[in-house]
Formats: sequence, structure tokens, C-alpha cells
Amino acid sequence: MNATPVLEWLDPATLTVDTNVRKDVGLTKEFVASIKEHGVLEPVIAHRKDDGTVHVLMGQRRTRGAVEAARPLIPVMVTDSPDEAERIVTQVVENIQRAELTEADEAEAYHQLSLIGVSAAAIAKKTGRTKTTVEGALKAKASQAGDAALGKGWSIDEALIVAEFEGDEDATAELESVILDEPDQLLHVAQLLRDRRESAAALATLIAELEAQSKTVVEDAGHYADEENLYVSAAKRADGEPATDEDATAYVVSTDYRGQHNATPAITGWKELGFTPKYERYDGGSNVQKGPMTDEQKAERKTLIENNKAMVSATTVRRDFVKTLLSKKQAPKGWQYFTVHAITHHSETASGYEGTVAAEMIGAKSEESGRWGWNPLRDHVGKSTARPEFSLMALVCAGYEKTIAKDSWRSPSQTHRDYLNELVLWGYTPSAVELIIIDSGKPTVDETAA
Repeated sequence: MNATPVLEWLDPATLTVDTNVRKDVGLTKEFVASIKEHGVLEPVIAHRKDDGTVHVLMGQRRTRGAVEAARPLIPVMVTDSPDEAERIVTQVVENIQRAELTEADEAEAYHQLSLIGVSAAAIAKKTGRTKTTVEGALKAKASQAGDAALGKGWSIDEALIVAEFEGDEDATAELESVILDEPDQLLHVAQLLRDRRESAAALATLIAELEAQSKTVVEDAGHYADEENLYVSAAKRADGEPATDEDATAYVVSTDYRGQHNATPAITGWKELGFTPKYERYDGGSNVQKGPMTDEQKAERKTLIENNKAMVSATTVRRDFVKTLLSKKQAPKGWQYFTVHAITHHSETASGYEGTVAAEMIGAKSEESGRWGWNPLRDHVGKSTARPEFSLMALVCAGYEKTIAKDSWRSPSQTHRDYLNELVLWGYTPSAVELIIIDSGKPTVDETAA
């Protein structure tokens, strides 16, 4: 814009309001009444095109309010015509500064800019947003589910997660429920859904591989004579020799408490094929499970499996939080005591940490090495003297992480409580299964009363 802007008094009804990044015009009765009584006090910014029409750049709400209030003239600062990208960027920056732009409007603005060829990096530079934020907004807008989420008033981050599960109605419904009722658990639920999806895909792949080999998949098998299907490991051939995997006519596909999928060879129709069980059922004087599990035992096992899965998902979210924490310009408050307390009270955090986990936490670049004792954190510290406090925190956090297993919730320790409580102080939102560990150190009602 080179020429000096000129203030003109124009009929608001003759002005053209182009597509604006701020969709919620917000024409309240009070706003229209104020314009009707006092007029438009702050000039609208506009530009005049070659055909003589005047197009509003900034002041959409004031212009429409003046039309609604039937004001004959309003002050308009007329400038040179900007290109489309500059017009949109100007509106975005103005509304961001005034805190008038919703995240849906912001995402729509980035989308408009991308359509006319402006890159995410250029948008970020012009608007002052991070490239990651802009790319996330564009990705959410590109998804029907993400765009719909933005339309509901959800944040760009929330819409981006919903977009990730587009087409999965069950997952989408679960995410929507969490966003409405427990938004602080969204990251944990999303990671759990990712892991669940990955596990289901791995299970489907395993079954498909077996079926491609013409292997029959059965639901269950056993070890004794009253079983319809017999595990190979529990069968003998007609000549009395132990059965081998070559004798298998089917496989039992199962998932253990660690979430690992297994295909165990079994024999269907084993009696007709001449096999016999290796073992006889003997229950006398033993604590061996008799018959099928009770409903209570099934519920306990289900809880065990689900909590273990939740703990694995929480580990991903937790480590991502630490990585983000250590990417900031300053170490979090209290980091000095946190590290010295860890080293003096939980010595295994310093002696047993995994260098690859620690290096990832501080974003240290490292090339995979097959040499014995390879430690990318040690390599990083050897090459750079910058931000040593972050390397120390990464070392300690990686040490804590190594001590936390998927079933640590079953036997919570003070070590894990100290670590998780510190992360909470720094802004981390624990998952439900992590809260089992944290709450295990709190006094019970009876102890409090005593």
C-alpha cells in the first residue's frame, strides 16, 4: 500500500464485505443500538477496486451493524487494493491481537491462504504462529471430521485428533464424549485408541497370515481329555511320542496380559487322529483352577489387561510431555531439587537410564550405532556444552521411565510416586491408571481419622 489512505464518508449499504476470516459477526441488539445512536466511531478500513466498488478489509462487524441500524453514512479509510493473501493475513493478525478470532476462524484463514498458494511456513511467519500450529490447522481442515469438530467450537488440537480417527465411528464417539466430559484426558484416550488400533491391525495381520497358510483358527484349546481341541504341547502321538508343531491342524490366537498376540498350535479332532493327552487332570490337594474362570476372575483379568494397555499408552503421552517440557527455553521450576532428590533417593535413575530415551527427550540428533555400550545421550553431552541442565533432567527422567513397567500400577512404589507427582507439578495430566500409583501414597479415611 503506497498511497496515503483517504477518509471518506460512505453509505454502508454500498460497501462490499468480502469473505472474512471472522465468521461470527456478533451483531447483538446492544451493538446495533449503539451504532444507531452514536454512529460508527472507529473508521472502517477498505479499498476501492478498478470498477469503483469499495471492499471492506477491516470492520466487517461495524459495516453490517451500520446497515442494520440504517445509518446513512459511516467513516471509511480507503487505501490501495492489497492482494488477496495480504488482505487475509491482515485480518488474521488484527483479530488475533484483539482476541476476536476463534480457532475455527483461524483455521479457515490458513485454509484460504493455502488455497491461493501461501505455504505453511509463510503463513506462520506472517501471523506469528508456529509452523506446527498452522500445519495442524490445515490438516484438521482437510478432514471432514476435523472441519466438523472446528465447526462445533473445538480447538485446533482437538479437531486434529478427531481428524486422525475419521471413518472410525466408535473412536470418534469416544473422543467426542471425552472432549465434552473429560477434556484433560483427551491425550491419554487418543493414545489408547491409537494403540488399540495398532493392536487390532497386528492381530488381523496374524490371523490373515495363518489363513493364507491354510491354517484353521479356533477360539480355544486345552490340555486334558475333556477338551474339544488339544494344544500340541499337551498331546502325544499314537506311538507315545510327543506331538510337534508339524502335527498341528489349527492355531489358537490369543492376546496375553502384556498385549502381545500369540498363535499357539493345536489339534482339532485329535481323538479321531489317534492322539492322546499327555496329562491327566488331577485336582486333589492342589490350588489349580478347577473348571472355567468365574465371572469375578474374568473381571479381574479384564481389568489387568485393560490397565496394562492403558499404562503403555500413558507412557507414550508422558514421554511426549517430558520432551515438550525440555524443549522450552528455561528448565521448569524446582528442577535442581528434583534431580538431586532422584539421585540421592532413587539411585537407579542415574545408573540405569536408557540413553536412547534420554536423547529423544531432549531432541538430540543421533545416528544409530551398533557399537557396544552405545549411548546417544553421552555422545550428545560430549559434543555440546549447551543446556547441561536439560541433559541432566533427561537422564533422570529416562531413569525413572526405565523403572516403570506396564503393570507398575499393581504394586505402586514411592519412586514412581515421586516422579509422577513432580510431572503433575509441572503441568502433566495423569491418566486414570497413573492416578492409581499417585493415590496409593495418600492416607486412607481411617488413617486420617486416626
